[in-house]
Amino acid sequence: MRELGTALRSWAADGVGVVRVLERHGFGTVESGQLLAGTASGAVAGLLYRGALDVSARPLVAAAAAAPQTREAHVAEPDALAAGLACAGGATLLGHPLPAAQADALGAALEAGSPAALVSAADGAAALVLTGPDLSARTGGLGSAELDDAAARAAAGLLRRGATATERVPAGDVELLVDLWVPVPSVLVVGAGAIGEALAAQAGLLGWGVRSASTVDEATAAVADFSDADVLVLLDHAPAFDATLVAGLRGRGFIGALGSRRTQAARRERLLAAGVTEDELARLHGPVGLDLGARSPAETAVSIVAQVVAARSGRGGSALAGSEHRIGG
Repeated sequence: MRELGTALRSWAADGVGVVRVLERHGFGTVESGQLLAGTASGAVAGLLYRGALDVSARPLVAAAAAAPQTREAHVAEPDALAAGLACAGGATLLGHPLPAAQADALGAALEAGSPAALVSAADGAAALVLTGPDLSARTGGLGSAELDDAAARAAAGLLRRGATATERVPAGDVELLVDLWVPVPSVLVVGAGAIGEALAAQAGLLGWGVRSASTVDEATAAVADFSDADVLVLLDHAPAFDATLVAGLRGRGFIGALGSRRTQAARRERLLAAGVTEDELARLHGPVGLDLGARSPAETAVSIVAQVVAARSGRGGSALAGSEHRIGG
């Protein structure tokens, strides 16, 4: 996304078209926040579904620099599998212009790796870019203050999940398409041992950042600077690290702590005595992890990152077979 951000900034003054996924069916699990951008002259950056939609999407980018339009794209099973997707599928693509100010603002945020949202009406007639840690900076508009406020509320709600998302949101008589990009999660592991090593390996497999801290001061300072995308996994049971938890529970991000129920109960009493409220304490995931029956450090690491994924998506971590949610996000 940072390379895409650089491209957007370099093209902003010359006119930019973007292509986004308005609706899709099939393809299996795919990442949200898919975006293709380019110019009328044919320059293109970004990727939609591993390039499987290029035949339809790339010509649409050039056309979208001038006017909004939609296009249907279908990918057969062999082509989908060759691109690395799970199965065949189809998508309704929305292409629309991105004015210079919005292109520059979105590009700068993506280039810097900071949160950003692109919101438009479902017909692509206007675009609003929201940037900053809490998406409070607005560039462009959707035609009315009411729509801009509705878009900002929708994007802020998605941001609280801490994950990149693409959603269609009703706003009165209009439907908005919201693409939100957030930084890749960074896991702070406090404490040493086999579980910490397994967590680092599992986070690396997911493409997440990993760092460690061994002292209370170091850990507390890091947690105090957390964004919504950051994750604390406290492995050390020492009461001194209660200070780190207090900072985390009064701040942002996913706050998790390992330990038996007995350890958690004692920790809870200490935190309450330190002035932590019940509402703040409700943010503590302890014992951290989903109930997968994990026995080894590696399995425990899987249960922890699974809970992080579920929490970021607003899900409970139940079996897909018993869920009514859409499979794949």
